Amino acid sequence: MTTSPTPAAVLGQAGGLLKALHTTFVVLVLASAVRYLTGHGFGDQAPWMIAGALTLLATYAAWAVLPGPLWLALLVVVWFGLVLLAPSFAWCAVPLSFVALRVLTFRPACAVVAGMVVVVVVQWTRMAERLDPTIVLGPACIAVLAVGAYRALERDAVARQLLLDDLHATQGDLADAQHQAGVLSERARLSREIHDSVAQGLSSINLLLQAAEREWDDRPAAAREHAAQAAATARDGLDEVRRVVRDLAPAELASAGRPALPGALRETCERLAGVSGVDIRVQVHGTPVSLGPEVDTALLRTARGALANVLEHSAATTAVVTLTYQPDAVVLDVRDDGHGLAANHRQADPDRGRGLAGIRERLSHLGGTLVLESEPGEGTALAASIPLKPAAGEPS
Repeated sequence: MTTSPTPAAVLGQAGGLLKALHTTFVVLVLASAVRYLTGHGFGDQAPWMIAGALTLLATYAAWAVLPGPLWLALLVVVWFGLVLLAPSFAWCAVPLSFVALRVLTFRPACAVVAGMVVVVVVQWTRMAERLDPTIVLGPACIAVLAVGAYRALERDAVARQLLLDDLHATQGDLADAQHQAGVLSERARLSREIHDSVAQGLSSINLLLQAAEREWDDRPAAAREHAAQAAATARDGLDEVRRVVRDLAPAELASAGRPALPGALRETCERLAGVSGVDIRVQVHGTPVSLGPEVDTALLRTARGALANVLEHSAATTAVVTLTYQPDAVVLDVRDDGHGLAANHRQADPDRGRGLAGIRERLSHLGGTLVLESEPGEGTALAASIPLKPAAGEPS
């Protein structure tokens, strides 16, 4: 029986019940017909009984072409006629009750089952010619147990479906939350990369143009040199922006086959020293090794950010950038002889960039740390450390 029950039908989707229901109905119809013929023989009513039994089976087999409620109504009508003719067919009310529970919603199904119980009790009482409590209470108790059991199963099925719906909704919310977290993380990363590439390049151009403006009348050759450096910095910035758009790695780190970070640091420091007049030196300790694009980029961005702060805020005359390769970590130190940071130092304009917070966040993504030491009038020291993963085959 694969009718399409209404959504609220009791056990409307209980497909495992079908084979047992079909078999039980056919067996009870045939058993009732045999019992009638055994007890009454092929008398005048036997052809009517046989025709009724065949009609009942044919109607039952028509479930695929009839709407569920109409099909159930025809079954009950034919069954009612057979029970009037042969009370033994009352046993067919058991599978018909399951059919009603499967096809109809709860209240109409209960009404159909109650009606069939009344018919069974009346016919069995007429056949027994006396009022037997077992005849009255037996069918009623069976009907109550069947309906109650099916009602409980239906409620359990609805509860399980609600839990599944809640689970699917929760999974959807979790996926949305993870997507949103990824978007926010990517936005923060892009903010750091743009600040440490485009913003620093524009700051260098601004310094160069200011120097050119000061020397334009007295030292035109030096002013032209500053303007040329500004143009070169602008070209480098354009290349950097393209690099950021493509893969967010600094252009200086594009060399393959050898550690690129020391050369990139020297090139950056030479350019900034030429712009600012500050003596910036680079020292490399240990044996340079390839650190990977993420670590190289993070350290170069850190150096740029730290030097940008030195040139803009510290009034330093000398800065030293030290890159140290250790067995288990790489350390970048930036020291200057400027006026240092006040104890109550705060970033004056949070819209200008991410500054030290951006540097610390970038390092933390790689498991690194940032230490800042500064005293008023004694300069500032910044130390960034990133742990290195052991090479294959080496003990961690």
